Amino acid sequence: MRHAVNVTTTASRDSGAAARRRLLEAAVEAFGVRGYHATTTRDIAARARMSPAAVYVHHASKEELLYAISREGHEVTLRLIREAYQETDPVLRLRAVVRDFTVWHARRHAVARIVQYELSALTPEHFAVVAAVRHEIELVMRRTLQDGVDADVFEVRDLPGSALALLSLGIDVARWFRAGGATTADDLGELYADLAVRMVTPRSR
Repeated sequence: MRHAVNVTTTASRDSGAAARRRLLEAAVEAFGVRGYHATTTRDIAARARMSPAAVYVHHASKEELLYAISREGHEVTLRLIREAYQETDPVLRLRAVVRDFTVWHARRHAVARIVQYELSALTPEHFAVVAAVRHEIELVMRRTLQDGVDADVFEVRDLPGSALALLSLGIDVARWFRAGGATTADDLGELYADLAVRMVTPRSR
């Protein structure tokens, strides 16, 4: 009997996780079409094929959904560029960091637009959590550039400004990129990686 209770509890937990994921995916679709402020919880529930009340079973508010999307998106990109940073050569490291950051914003452009352009709708407490992850992302890019400077292969006069500029290039991809065009996400990743290296390579080389 005890084993049966455990199985039931596990099944219920798994079902709850699936419902939360459905709501997050529905919120991404709704925010992408209508924008955060114009979207209602009823819109999200309808896309998830759930009752409006079900939204509040799994998420306290529409803003909680936005926070979950934003936090997850930022944490994923941080993990990606930390993995890219493992390249040992400074030039290849910069290429990998910029490429992977750009490719994510292209492939996941619907999510990325929400992650990057709806920050003002977060509560101060939630924004502070996301801002901390954004700061870590920026630090990875700064360290990547500093590594090249220390190895005497990059010339960077303004490290913080250059890091923000390179991140902004990748972020902006989410605003205009659409799948199915002549340029693929991988193409953009390689192009932006080339541009990044050119931007910081001394002219004498």
